[in-house]
Amino acid sequence: MNFLILSAGTRNKVVQYFKRTFEGVGDVIATDASTLGPAIYDADRYYIVPVITERGYIDIILDICKKEQIGGVLSLIDPELSLLAANEDKFKTIGTTVIGSSYDLCEMALDKMQMYEWLKSHGYNCARSWMDKEEFYKAVENGEVRYPVFVKPYRGSASINISKVYDKETVDLLFAHEDDLMIQEFLNGQEIGADVYIDLISGEAVSVFTKKKIKMRAGETDKAVSFKDEKLFELIEKFVMEAGYRGQIDIDIFDVGGEYYISEVNPRFGGGYPHAYESGCDHMRLILNNLNGVVNKKNIGTYDEGIYMMKYNEVKIREI
Repeated sequence: MNFLILSAGTRNKVVQYFKRTFEGVGDVIATDASTLGPAIYDADRYYIVPVITERGYIDIILDICKKEQIGGVLSLIDPELSLLAANEDKFKTIGTTVIGSSYDLCEMALDKMQMYEWLKSHGYNCARSWMDKEEFYKAVENGEVRYPVFVKPYRGSASINISKVYDKETVDLLFAHEDDLMIQEFLNGQEIGADVYIDLISGEAVSVFTKKKIKMRAGETDKAVSFKDEKLFELIEKFVMEAGYRGQIDIDIFDVGGEYYISEVNPRFGGGYPHAYESGCDHMRLILNNLNGVVNKKNIGTYDEGIYMMKYNEVKIREI
């Protein structure tokens, strides 16, 4: 059984972990839109493909799956998750399993306002958010929220174009120069990341790894330390079951005064996943089990606390 990783980019570790797990089982194939995507060179084979928005892109991926006898496929970038989910039946027809959540959940992950409305309606603590700046100004006047706040595109990822704003004038300026913005309450607390695997067969969260973020860089966790809290584990289990996620997801959470606030969800491997893997949470093995029809046993929190992750730069040199 071979496995396909789409839009591998710079996620070399993820490719390496899949190769380690699939050794003796099958090959790991990677794709990217550029020959300068370093992670493809850690795969057994790779394909250079068009950008995901190009017409006919999904047919090219389906052809690769047929040619390489792919048993499972996933993407490492947010916009492609919805595309895979929307074409899940086409992959299923050729014997390839899409490792991921439903189309609606992938779209909700991209739409921060929709995520906020879902969290609020289901009773979860979350940062209050506004699309209408006049409604936000009323909330400020009524003492419901105060500066600073975040102004960001309501649809996006990787912390692109996010501004921390301290006054009304800056909010007005940003809204005057850019469309589709939202305002989000600033949560002043400890930021937490959770790497979660929800079994594709049982629908249960079977592995949860949590870390306190120490330093961020370009929207990703740069330094972090592992920790455990049963209260947080229970919250995560309840949330993923209620929402209906499947496969690998990455959740951003805040601890504000001892209360946990759910911020965002990325229904894919996050940039900080190597911390979980190296601490004993091998989600590649869980994926392989599911592809073989095996239901994974619940194994939450079986890792050591106080394990630090510190990212550093590496280079790949080759003649192309």
